[in-house]
Amino acid sequence: MPPMPPMPPLPHDSGPPAPPLSLAEVEATARAAHAGQTDKAGRPYAEHLRAVAEGVRRRGGDAEQIAAAWLHDAVEDDALTEGWLAEAPLSRRTKDIVLALTKRAGEPTEAYAARILATPGARLVKEADLAHNADPARLAVLDGATRTRLTEKYTRMRALLGQG
Repeated sequence: MPPMPPMPPLPHDSGPPAPPLSLAEVEATARAAHAGQTDKAGRPYAEHLRAVAEGVRRRGGDAEQIAAAWLHDAVEDDALTEGWLAEAPLSRRTKDIVLALTKRAGEPTEAYAARILATPGARLVKEADLAHNADPARLAVLDGATRTRLTEKYTRMRALLGQG
């Protein structure tokens, strides 16, 4: 019996895997994906991403966690798709952290927190995210009702993550 011919490469398989994106490339990707977006206070959204990435670094996070910090809201905010994330030249761990931090529509907060706790490296990124979100200077520019609602939301999430 003659040998089987080799299988043709998949259309997206163009040889060896691409090297992982550098942190500078991840930052540029995140900034481009969120271009034109603002936070609740009307500030450019990239400021929040930078603050979370810096918070992860200050807390001793590694490059994979810092990359996830830059991308932590990208899928949730529809700035990038899950398909993009799946194909992106990023470590599996970075992708897992981003997916863990992506809150799904209608998802109970307890389930969201449990997924973060179950994903290695995700809790530190969420801690940095919550710290920036709950920064009194950021909250001070919001109306009273929004400030109260968000403060309660962030306090509850910190408690669920054992950061009470």
